[in-house]
Amino acid sequence: MKRILQTCAALLMAILPAVRAAAPKRPNILWLIAEDMSPDAVTCYGNAQVWTPNLDRLASDGVRFERAYTTAPVCSASRSAFMTGMYQTSIGAQNHRSHRDDGYGLPDGVRPLPEWMRDAGYFTANVVKLPEACGFKGSGKTDWNFAREGKPFESADWADLKSHQPFYAQINFQETHRTYHAPPKADPAKVSIPPYYPDHPVTRKDWAEYLDAATELDRKIGLVLDQLKADGLADSTVIYFFGDHGESHVRGKQFCYEEGLHIPLIVHWPKAFPAPKHYSAGLQNIRLIEAIDFAPTMLEIAGVKKPEKMQGRVMFGEQAGAPREYAFGARDRCDETVFRLRTVRDVRWRYIRNFTPDRPFLSPNDYKEKQYPVWNLLKELHAQGKLTPAQEFLCQPTMPPEEL
Repeated sequence: MKRILQTCAALLMAILPAVRAAAPKRPNILWLIAEDMSPDAVTCYGNAQVWTPNLDRLASDGVRFERAYTTAPVCSASRSAFMTGMYQTSIGAQNHRSHRDDGYGLPDGVRPLPEWMRDAGYFTANVVKLPEACGFKGSGKTDWNFAREGKPFESADWADLKSHQPFYAQINFQETHRTYHAPPKADPAKVSIPPYYPDHPVTRKDWAEYLDAATELDRKIGLVLDQLKADGLADSTVIYFFGDHGESHVRGKQFCYEEGLHIPLIVHWPKAFPAPKHYSAGLQNIRLIEAIDFAPTMLEIAGVKKPEKMQGRVMFGEQAGAPREYAFGARDRCDETVFRLRTVRDVRWRYIRNFTPDRPFLSPNDYKEKQYPVWNLLKELHAQGKLTPAQEFLCQPTMPPEEL
């Protein structure tokens, strides 16, 4: 009998890690982060000539947020903000790709989300290496405007997730960042061109390539969702899909208009865990959300109280407060071009304060001149007097100090 009990005890000890891995007491978390992407590149937000069946299905089974915004219209400032739950302007991270090599640290009490999640007992990963069945790699992007000692994540390998639960992982996708390189599918003649762009073959081709990039992004997300299911993780993993900021087009990225700050946000809650308060599957959510709200919400999911200094708000659960009345944004130096813009919006209006109105919208910018064909097209057609008033606005020698 003693030998039987010893054998049973040994077997129990052997299977306990597998049981823990298969059924975590807290949900796993997976972020799917697109670059330079606005809601106009996702079909379920009401757009044509883009094919996103996987994101549409994720939204129909989850929650699609209509009014989600980043706090900066450029990657490094935006990512510095949503990875700390802090406005980039409050932690000295507002200038694009600054403080990489000068040892600049975050203020006391402010840390990147992976550090908080590790303390909460979560395994952290920024996945680059995916299974062969997926056929692609994650970009591994972090792009923070501050320095940290050590590695921010514990792993870059998808294979580590199943045996390290609960996990907080992210996969970064490059597709909608220039330069676009997706297979062609959208018809340039059928795409819908915003009125502030000239309706020109150059514009139509560029816009179609952007939508094709989103279609390719969706294909890869479908492969990730299939792998999640194949590994038995789908029913225990919270999924957040969002863009790091708005679209990589003129008036979008690096500017404080809707096109630079408005992002797609889809949240999917797993079947194995009861949905939290304020989460209603299958519905559109019209609450104002800022991307700095993601970090405190992850900590709420992990069962950890929001840190005292964290400025973001919890989106779901018992700690979720009243809906936001305003969403804020800011743009400072980007590349070699210096502007100082501040913006705030409510559910109806956007206000922009320009502290550098003496500088033209199309100020010299080597990156845009090489990567944005419409940037140069606007200048050419302006010189020829062929622009409408809405298009001409972007070509003025100065900008208004205030816009509503």
